[in-house]
Amino acid sequence: MGFPVGYTDLFLPKLIVHLLTVLGFIRKFICTIFTVFGLGDFLEPEMSFPTRPESHSELHSVSAALIRELLPVVKFSELVDPPESCAVCLYEFDGEDEIRRLTNCRHIFHRSCLDRWMDHDQKTCPLCRTPFIPDDMQESFNERLWLASGISDIYGEYSPVAAGL
Repeated sequence: MGFPVGYTDLFLPKLIVHLLTVLGFIRKFICTIFTVFGLGDFLEPEMSFPTRPESHSELHSVSAALIRELLPVVKFSELVDPPESCAVCLYEFDGEDEIRRLTNCRHIFHRSCLDRWMDHDQKTCPLCRTPFIPDDMQESFNERLWLASGISDIYGEYSPVAAGL
């Protein structure tokens, strides 16, 4: 007999899917309008758009905080023979941008780009994977990390730092 030409069982599910899609667009439109006019507080919490927390207000790891202390921050205008763009975000550098220069490989990145990279507990250059911490500073970095973690308080005299290991 063949497949019926006017098969009605597929029409109703398509109509429901299209109706839900249109309702979703209307919901996003209303949420956007409320947010633009500063009325986002009147929306239900699950309806309002989530705000992105500032990455510099909270540090994600102790090692990232220690690495930030070690890596210098300079203005882009102070650099001699810099690259044209950041390898992380691919935006061109501007004269007043804050730049982090890695001590091992000498690559430079926007400060915010490299800080976000470190927030994901990355300890190597995003471009060449050279460690952030030079070999001659690694031992002192490990000691500072051990002390900052608070584990030495638990173990007391048996800690590797106190024992001189």
